[in-house]
Amino acid sequence: MSRTESMAEQSRTLGTIPKTMRAGVYREKGVVRVEEVPVPEVGEGEVLIKVAACGICGTDIKKIFQRYVEPPQILGHELAGTVVAVGRGVTKWKLGDRVMSFHHIPCGECFYCKNRLFSQCKQYKNTGLTGGFNPNGGGFGEYVKAMPWVAQRGIVALPDKVSFEEATFIEPINTIVKAVEKARVVAGETVLIVGCGPIGLQLLMVTQTVGARIYTSDPMATRRAKSLKLGALESFDPISGKLVEEVRTRTGGRGADAVLVAVAHPAVVVEALAAARPGGRVLLFAANDPVTKIEFPAAAVGIDEKEILGSYSAAVDIQESAAALVLGKKLPVMEIVTHRFPLARIQEGLELANRPTEESLKILIAHS
Repeated sequence: MSRTESMAEQSRTLGTIPKTMRAGVYREKGVVRVEEVPVPEVGEGEVLIKVAACGICGTDIKKIFQRYVEPPQILGHELAGTVVAVGRGVTKWKLGDRVMSFHHIPCGECFYCKNRLFSQCKQYKNTGLTGGFNPNGGGFGEYVKAMPWVAQRGIVALPDKVSFEEATFIEPINTIVKAVEKARVVAGETVLIVGCGPIGLQLLMVTQTVGARIYTSDPMATRRAKSLKLGALESFDPISGKLVEEVRTRTGGRGADAVLVAVAHPAVVVEALAAARPGGRVLLFAANDPVTKIEFPAAAVGIDEKEILGSYSAAVDIQESAAALVLGKKLPVMEIVTHRFPLARIQEGLELANRPTEESLKILIAHS
């Protein structure tokens, strides 16, 4: 028996793993408390990661402040850190590896997987990354456990030149690449991005790599300015009531070829449809509220032949190419990081993400 085979038969740890850890535990609507909780135990085929950094996602905010999920839970899924324990049978990862991990990985065999609808796969909907309680990411804790299907196919190795903070963007950038591809954006097209928050600005970064002409809109002047710095041709204030007129003026009266909506307000969809040209596409990125109803003029679809598209979560078949955009430093992701909070101040960070200011964009939780 080789040394590798022998090591694969037993669990291994990097130093002594504590029995408990600090974690931001979602306890009630709008409230996350830092508590001492058990460190997840690693079983066969599993990997334990010591979290170095975790981004706050808009989905985390909805789950916590709108109570989309029931407490208690440890959220946070945009994470990166170091492998500190591996279970029996794990040969792909070794102690000390610098990694990031996805929290959803599909089975690869079902109807939805075969049709590239990975996020609709039954296994995909079972979160495979946990910090305890009901699995839901766990990046707001000091340690997370990757279950076997994630340990095998959902962890990405990080080169030394890429910081843990940069690596927290690998998962969200995957979702962005998927969305831009679904909107079928091609070089030379005119694209309007509605909303210049963290998601909107990442949509801008990725859409630029395609070679499109990009306009943006946001009610916050500082966010409009940031989009211009990142490459938008012009940015408009939607409160002026002239957004549709401005876009049509710059497109020979037609409208944008594609409108990417990074705002979760139903009324924005009507304006987005109006800003799209006949036969154009409107991609709803942030419309994942299970309760909200969206109304729009039927003629926009039935006569003007405009398409309304949705895009949700990541795609496993673009895992390497999307990660390469971050690992190769091809996107200026760190330019949108405005705040870092230690775990002890996670509630403060979450409150800021829930009620952003002119100065705030992407917020990270930095574990000490």
